Amino acid sequence: MRLYEQDIVNAICLNMAQRKQVRPEEVEVELKYDDDYGFSAEVFVQGRSQILVAANMLEAIERYLFTEQGLRIFRDQIQLKLEDEIVADIV
Repeated sequence: MRLYEQDIVNAICLNMAQRKQVRPEEVEVELKYDDDYGFSAEVFVQGRSQILVAANMLEAIERYLFTEQGLRIFRDQIQLKLEDEIVADIV
């Protein structure tokens, strides 16, 4: 199974909305990749910026798959990859 960039963004939006107690539409996400630091996401909520590291992104994907699709996936089954866009392969 593969999640594309928009699915990853949706997962992070839903996760952060729940944590910050706001609507998902109030969360903006920009996915990033750096050769030195790897995968990250910059999240904007209520005028504030927060950087999520890859572990936070995996947590959001794990929760998204469970709540939205009823799939029990563990973090070690999720692999973030950089192709034409950032994707997450579920193995």
